[in-house]
Amino acid sequence: MNYRECVKYLADLGQELHGLKFGLGPISQIVVELGYPHERYPTAIVAGTNGKGSTCAMLASILQRAGYRTGLYTSPHLVRVNERIRVNGAEVSDQDFAIAFTEVAATVERLARENKLEKTPSFFEFLTAAAFLHFRKADVQFAVLEVGMGGRLDATNVTDPRVALITNVDYDHVDFLGSTLAAIAAEKAGVIKPHRAVISGVEDPEAAAVIRRRAQESEAELLEMAKLAQITGLHGVQGRYAFDLAIDQEHFAGLSSPLLGKFQVKNMAAAVAAVWRLAQDGFEIPRRCILQGLGAAAWPGRLEPILRRPLVLLDGAHNPAAARALATFIREELPGRRLRVVYASMRDKAMGEISEILFPLAEEVYLTRPEVARAAAPEEIQAALQFRPAALRVEPEPVRALERACVASSPDDVVLVVGSLFLVGAIKKAQREGTLQLPGLSGGAAPQPA
Repeated sequence: MNYRECVKYLADLGQELHGLKFGLGPISQIVVELGYPHERYPTAIVAGTNGKGSTCAMLASILQRAGYRTGLYTSPHLVRVNERIRVNGAEVSDQDFAIAFTEVAATVERLARENKLEKTPSFFEFLTAAAFLHFRKADVQFAVLEVGMGGRLDATNVTDPRVALITNVDYDHVDFLGSTLAAIAAEKAGVIKPHRAVISGVEDPEAAAVIRRRAQESEAELLEMAKLAQITGLHGVQGRYAFDLAIDQEHFAGLSSPLLGKFQVKNMAAAVAAVWRLAQDGFEIPRRCILQGLGAAAWPGRLEPILRRPLVLLDGAHNPAAARALATFIREELPGRRLRVVYASMRDKAMGEISEILFPLAEEVYLTRPEVARAAAPEEIQAALQFRPAALRVEPEPVRALERACVASSPDDVVLVVGSLFLVGAIKKAQREGTLQLPGLSGGAAPQPA
């Protein structure tokens, strides 16, 4: 198949949650037939409710600066599926994606003909297998894997990671992972493997107890960030933070993030803890590479500025925990500035609770809908609202909603595009194609928040 045929093949499988049934059976059968590509390189796996992508990006960037040819597998993508599979920061090419995906598809079809598959692999399982295979073909020396959902039965979890990370546990995907923090933590704790190290940023006592119990049962080395790491000298400049970090007897001075938000401090600390633990296993990661890797890390769609005046920020916060972190950023870093919100959501998200967190901060809210089957219509969002702003606008087309919000804003105002990565993806696609008409918008360096 060529690239377009591969993308169509994926689309025909349906979106990622369509008919989702957790289980490692299909991916396990596929990787066996492919020759165990995921065992050809060491891995790190990152689970958690929020912060997974940022932490993965930082960890991969550090490893790359240390001289390791590094694979990075993340989800979802914003514009093109190639974004999910990267080697040394570069997206997989169309040709290489087609080569890996075609081999996976052929393997799946052969297994199906031989009645060796317990069920048809999902969209995510196809891509995970393609990522494993591409990383082998690309001769990566390390791969960083972001869990898609949960952990225990996620397709990425067929790997035996040299280190696992669990960033946090909060409410999201409750229909799949459970309605209590203990149940959700149990799913995420599935990435803990026997006699391997796990770094936990989980702070909720109930969830942390589940992580500890799983680590004990697995005889895994549990490193809890609350006990292991000490952050000092924390200070921010225009929304970006720097600090010193002590881990055990080691000190890492002058760590700084190119990403906006104080919440990124915990993600940075977790990434540094991971490379610190990898170094104990013999990986050579000089201190300068940690500083350089953090400084070069990029993670689109998370408090990403695309315009300065008015300040336009794209953020994929789609659950209450992420919304709370975002609200804190707005209060602390953008005090006194008028805010307009462009909001969209998937139907399965906590729209009412998120409205209570973010909408009181806004002068106007624009409800919109990306072209995704799971997306809620503006009318559905209105019905779910637990806080109704005085100025509520409906603009079904996301690009038009952002343009309207910017026209209504003064140069010192802020426009926040939030609620779904699909919404962020729609805006970034329009920006890339030149169909987003905002005065002063360009493809140059990202503007500062102030």
